[in-house]
Amino acid sequence: MAVATTCPCTTLPWCRRRSGVSTRRSGTMVCRAAVQETYRGGPASTYAREMERLSAKESLLLAFKDAGGFQSLVSGKMTEMQKIDVNERIVGLERLNPTPRPTTSPFLEGRWNFEWIGDTSPESFIMRFIFERAPSTIANLLGIDLTIREGYSKIKADLMFLNSIESKVTLTTKLTVEGPMRMREEYSEALLETPSLSSESLPDQLKPALGQAAGALQQLPAQIRDPFSNGLRLPLNGSYQRLFMISYLDEEILIVRDAVGAPDVLTRIESTPASSPSSEPIIPEYES
Repeated sequence: MAVATTCPCTTLPWCRRRSGVSTRRSGTMVCRAAVQETYRGGPASTYAREMERLSAKESLLLAFKDAGGFQSLVSGKMTEMQKIDVNERIVGLERLNPTPRPTTSPFLEGRWNFEWIGDTSPESFIMRFIFERAPSTIANLLGIDLTIREGYSKIKADLMFLNSIESKVTLTTKLTVEGPMRMREEYSEALLETPSLSSESLPDQLKPALGQAAGALQQLPAQIRDPFSNGLRLPLNGSYQRLFMISYLDEEILIVRDAVGAPDVLTRIESTPASSPSSEPIIPEYES
């Protein structure tokens, strides 16, 4: 609560008597206005803005849940009304961004989970190409996470085929700071990890074929078998790159927009040592 301070009206020009008429009341009004202005710009205003930001975060996370979450988004089951509701709450949170220079903030580093993917992002294209054309019993995207560390990022997608075959696709990118909010992302490598099979959930009619495939793999020459066992690596060498803007960042939520404005929303899974507020940022500062 604001505390009114003493404001001696005798020091104000409005308190002087002019033509025998006292204007002390006007001086009092000036003092009251000054106190109110201090109240609006002081700690109470900061507290109110922080409460508004926390409320906007909670509202956004609740909107994700009400819309069916990530699985509803990737399967194409989310309605247009649910999408516009989520986007409205994203914009509401972005205007309360507490980090003015997010590209060099220590909060940026760590492991993040994708909660929302924009329509034009590379991840969204992969989702639509595979998962909106195939039933969930054939192909399913379990989740996508992002790890940022020392100027590089790794985007890892967990896939499930036939409810029994698990695989991971990892994209490695290099991050370059181009401004207080803008970054460039260059794709360096793609890795398709060797699928792992769950014999418990595998249909009985497929188990004999699985045994034959495993036996055939062991009979391959080592120069062929070993690379396959370690996964398939595809060098990209920066052939694909994009610009993006960090429109919101705090210790729990990251919002990124690409060149056309489509938002990606991520929530933190775990931090790195560089994510503590006292640490120095790892990604180099940009040069203006």
